Amino acid sequence: MTEALMNRIKAQLVRHEGLRLKPYRCTAGKLTIGIGRNLDDRGISQKEAYMLLENDIQNCEKQLMDEIPEVYNKLDEVRQSVLLNMCFNLGIQGLLEFKNTLAFIGTGDWERAANGMLASKWAKQVGMRAIELSELMRKGK
Repeated sequence: MTEALMNRIKAQLVRHEGLRLKPYRCTAGKLTIGIGRNLDDRGISQKEAYMLLENDIQNCEKQLMDEIPEVYNKLDEVRQSVLLNMCFNLGIQGLLEFKNTLAFIGTGDWERAANGMLASKWAKQVGMRAIELSELMRKGK
């Protein structure tokens, strides 16, 4: 396919399908997103899933650096990954509700930070994920 043909069909499809950045039901009742991507029948490829994941991780890091740079920036990569994981799962606002845990992280009190993670409603909801992440926070490895 030539670049000219690709550009022509892309412009037509954007004009005909529209661009929707959140899922919606098309006129046929199919869950759709973007420019007519039928999620019910086609879904997304593995490559697209990983591209979305990388974008989401980068967005989480930006939010962490905007909201709690004094905590996030001084952590080693293992503990940064814990906060990234929790931000991904809870959203930044949900993570910010861990006020005591974040305070313990900020002072390097890994034991109390890990215990705070485990004592939360979130830990009951995510089970083994919370156990793994709390141990990473506790030990930094």
